Amino acid sequence: MIRPVLRVLRPALLVSALAVALAACGAPQTAPTATPSTANIPAEYQARPDGDITIPAVSPAYLNDHNRRQWVDYNGPERAGTIVVDPYARYLYHVVEPGRAMRFGVAVGKAGKGFKGSATVRRKEQYPSWTPTKNMVRNDPDLYGPLAGGLKGGLDNPLGARALYLYRGGRDTMYRIHGTMDPSSIGRATSAGCIRLFNQDIIDLYDEMDLGTPVKVRTLSESLELEGEMVELHTGYLVPATDTAAIAADQAAWEAGQIVDPAVAEAQSHAAAVAAAEATAAGKTPVPYDPTKSAEEREALLIGAN
Repeated sequence: MIRPVLRVLRPALLVSALAVALAACGAPQTAPTATPSTANIPAEYQARPDGDITIPAVSPAYLNDHNRRQWVDYNGPERAGTIVVDPYARYLYHVVEPGRAMRFGVAVGKAGKGFKGSATVRRKEQYPSWTPTKNMVRNDPDLYGPLAGGLKGGLDNPLGARALYLYRGGRDTMYRIHGTMDPSSIGRATSAGCIRLFNQDIIDLYDEMDLGTPVKVRTLSESLELEGEMVELHTGYLVPATDTAAIAADQAAWEAGQIVDPAVAEAQSHAAAVAAAEATAAGKTPVPYDPTKSAEEREALLIGAN
């Protein structure tokens, strides 16, 4: 009998400030307000120029062992050159040789678990544009309506710096592997979307991927067999079920009120996403969400920024 891949400790989904996904794989999001010190940031996650755009550094707060790219031994059956996506363990592997792979942490939305099996990268885009579907506009007009005309590519686009488009049998699967504007979402599950990586990670992966690259998306049973059972903490991150120390510490922090109530966080996130969408539609610069400021203070900041 297959066990569930997760034991969820949280009572509800924790969504970061603007992590409500908009596209098949994206969301209008704000970046962290603080610029992280570069002293504690690995070289691969430092700020980097990308043409006329500078990719912001990733805060060390988001670079836990699960999320940070690293070389690992790989025991899956896939051949070298394959991308393997595990939406249940929230990992992406680039198999570079038999038994060896580069592992990336990813954010996964509902759409990220709606596809399984084999596909092929048939399209690659730098700073791709994005347009919400009619269903998305109909289901959440406050959020998606202002952006119904679409967003051009850039750091304020939910698909981030790069996107890989998966095809099967010559047809677009609508499954995407791409960057994100919200590094705090990496390692977590979001309300919608596909597979998101830090922008630094998707840029490097994009450069290594040729059109025709094979992709394997694992099933739940394959994830359990190869990764083991995972537990989702109140913080939204995953740890192996064997990591009892991390599970106990998370539970203690939750009981002590040190972790934001997920229901409150989700409501705040949606409100911030709507405000950002309206600002974008009006040609204004979205202001990073700060829960310590009142709606009036955020409106004043928005006016001052534009």
